[in-house]
Amino acid sequence: MTAVLRCAPDWPRFAGDDWPARVMSVTVTDKLHEKQGRSIARWTLTDASGGTLVVFLKRHFVLPAADALKAKLYPQRAWSPGLCEWEHLAWAAAEGFPVPRAVAAAEFRGPGLKLQSMLAVEELAGMLPLHEAVPLASQSLNDATFALWKRSLFTELARLSRELHRRRVFHKDLYFCHFYIREADITHPPADLQNRVVMIDLHRLAHHRLGWQWFVVKDMGQLLYSSNVPGVTDADRHQLWDDYRRGDWHGVAPPEGLRRFAFAKARRYQRHHDKHAPAP
Repeated sequence: MTAVLRCAPDWPRFAGDDWPARVMSVTVTDKLHEKQGRSIARWTLTDASGGTLVVFLKRHFVLPAADALKAKLYPQRAWSPGLCEWEHLAWAAAEGFPVPRAVAAAEFRGPGLKLQSMLAVEELAGMLPLHEAVPLASQSLNDATFALWKRSLFTELARLSRELHRRRVFHKDLYFCHFYIREADITHPPADLQNRVVMIDLHRLAHHRLGWQWFVVKDMGQLLYSSNVPGVTDADRHQLWDDYRRGDWHGVAPPEGLRRFAFAKARRYQRHHDKHAPAP
């Protein structure tokens, strides 16, 4: 077996120098979610001085044999979700996007056509995903304050989406639950939420120069659909699109005609969700 390893300088202090041999088998049950050969869980580590590091540990135990073969043929590239997301987070941080700190990643190749991976990202302590934060703010703030808070939030979501897309880079999982905001920014709203919204789950991030309009529709359709939470209106969603297109693109902006397709895509996501939602 070959292991491709990446880690922050403080990671071995918490996880131990032998972490590559243990990380795929260690038992982690806090906030555990398992699905189709992969898992994610909250892992609290302690160093010798009593300091703590809390991470979310993503592990992929079963990956396609085709990707394992590619890893053998082109070993200089990342082929697993864990190592790919490490690279995407590094790119995003270097470009100025607010993203979680990645502290470790590994790609385990072999024996044979076996491929596994892991990624550890530091917990966003004191933060909430937007599908929880926006309804909470709508209940906690008075109407005037909530309207200003929501306007600032949607302006920032438009900016982050535009900054990705003007580079012809697309998230491909651009849902409300993949943006986080500080709980304190609800109880004590700042004047401006710029650079105060963190974007997560960048494992599918990709660059597309050809056919980029389709990926605009897909990303924005996901964002518009997932904004269907208490406190958000159709007027808010159209304002989000307006802000998204109105900013500085440093080049060619998406044509206004894509609005219709993005909103149609959002409706298709909603119909799919309604069709497959459990019966009450």
